[in-house]
Amino acid sequence: MLGLLAIQPWTTYELAKQMQRSVHFFWPRAERKLYDEPKRLAALGLASSRSVATGKRTSNVYEITAEGRAALREWLRDGPGEPMVIEMEPLLRVFFADGASKADLHTTLAGIESQASDTLGRLGAMAAEIAAGIDHFAGRRATNALAMELWVRLHETARDWATWAQAEADTWPSVRRGRQQVAAGSPERGSELFAAIVDRLSAPDGGVRAAD
Repeated sequence: MLGLLAIQPWTTYELAKQMQRSVHFFWPRAERKLYDEPKRLAALGLASSRSVATGKRTSNVYEITAEGRAALREWLRDGPGEPMVIEMEPLLRVFFADGASKADLHTTLAGIESQASDTLGRLGAMAAEIAAGIDHFAGRRATNALAMELWVRLHETARDWATWAQAEADTWPSVRRGRQQVAAGSPERGSELFAAIVDRLSAPDGGVRAAD
């Protein structure tokens, strides 16, 4: 929130919309918190607020203070922060997929592929606008592009992994547990897949994708 206020003053509504358009992709927050946070920053002296009349309505416009800029600089200098954590319910369903059928697993994997493709479409449209100069913060294009590049690569990986996983699961034989057919490959195939991961991570590049 301080980072956005450092760009320009905003109303709480504008801040919420800007968060949803940009930071929300990789730092989601509940809608209620988006409206509460500017007030908290103002109470801490990191932002100031003033009332502005818009037609018959009055809105509070928040602006970063000198103390807020100092706090933002200190935070930015404080290293990368906590390691990346991804909360992904569809992957949780894959992890426990052997509790249901291969058809159920296929539906989940196809959904992951579709979701990733949809997000890539949204990111692509946003990138096209910025590349064409249709943006409000030209001075921030390079840093915005750095952040979007990682988010694009993550969703490309999710999309491509889901395609691969569907093909992989299709090769698994039918397995019964009790009276139910479940999505479970053989232990031998599982060992092969883990060995392939070890080989890839043991490669000289550590399995890291080379920069374009």
